[in-house]
Amino acid sequence: MLAALGFSAPAVSSIGTPDGSSEVVAKAVSVSHVLTINGYTLTKGVTYGDFITAATFVAGGHRWSILYYPNGISCDDSYWISLYLKVDPTTCCPDPVMARFRFSLLDVNSQPVPGYSNSSDDKTWQKFFATMTEKRGFPRFIRRSTLEQSGSLVDDCFSVRCDITVLKVIRKDKGAPCERFVVVPPSSIDQDLGHLLCSGEGADITFEVAGEMFAAHRNILAARSPVFMAELFGTMKKNAASYVRVDDMEARVFEALLHFVYTDSLTGIDDGEAMVMAQHLLVAADRYSLERLKLICEDKLCNYLDTSSVGTILTLAEQHDCHGLKKACFQFLMSGNNLNVAIGTDGFGHLTNSCPSVLTELLAKVTI
Repeated sequence: MLAALGFSAPAVSSIGTPDGSSEVVAKAVSVSHVLTINGYTLTKGVTYGDFITAATFVAGGHRWSILYYPNGISCDDSYWISLYLKVDPTTCCPDPVMARFRFSLLDVNSQPVPGYSNSSDDKTWQKFFATMTEKRGFPRFIRRSTLEQSGSLVDDCFSVRCDITVLKVIRKDKGAPCERFVVVPPSSIDQDLGHLLCSGEGADITFEVAGEMFAAHRNILAARSPVFMAELFGTMKKNAASYVRVDDMEARVFEALLHFVYTDSLTGIDDGEAMVMAQHLLVAADRYSLERLKLICEDKLCNYLDTSSVGTILTLAEQHDCHGLKKACFQFLMSGNNLNVAIGTDGFGHLTNSCPSVLTELLAKVTI
């Protein structure tokens, strides 16, 4: 047909420049984590086959847990301490995670004790699959009697170091450039709604918080928060009031909450007051059922745990049903000598008075 119209068809070659390429980049990421068992004698009461999730840490972009079996993983190993490593399936893709690892008993100078290290095959990557039960380790890491006579057990305390190397694979596609006739810009809805909040244009409700006034749009508030929906449009509304006073909240906290409602982001929080603001915002988020904001605050507070703050933060977690934050506090207090130091703080005294059941729950875990 082309020839009939006076055109010649272009030659087609089966060999030529490829339209694109791809690359696999393999990197080895190594991390060390020291696990300290403080109260070894108490852990001897754990039944064989039962473990304590003794530590969690991040390596190679995945969260890992060390499982401590004080009396072995089975009846046959009941005179031994078993140590296992597992990967958190929530941080994994369907493909297995490749890793090599070693557990080493440490002496009083925090150095590996010769002869008391167990490691996976140094030449073969171990596969960790993304399941709740998958784990790899050593059913007979060290005999309890050997540990007790080794000199590494001091004041009922001993330490083990886990060295892990994770194979991290990065895939890169290098397709041939193609001409694009339409360029779609990224979404700007957060900027648009943020500008609407700042300008106050079309605002139909005003909040008074600690003497300051904030103009807002009831439809946006109701769309983002079931509590605002009930207060402004449900049976709780008071004659479609255009003015609402908010008690028991700082103005800067309500301002940050409004910014999140409109933009789904936090801003304007100084590093020096980040922990305090995270606590106040968590309470505000719980009050208005802003679940994502509440989880963001929980996550931030996990990074501020120390012996002086853990009592206050644990009280907050218990009072506002923050299960993840509560677990983080428990794990921190069960590590090393943190509980003994934290008990003497004002925050822990407040925890004891306001949430005695939490203290009972914590002590039950410590004495396991």
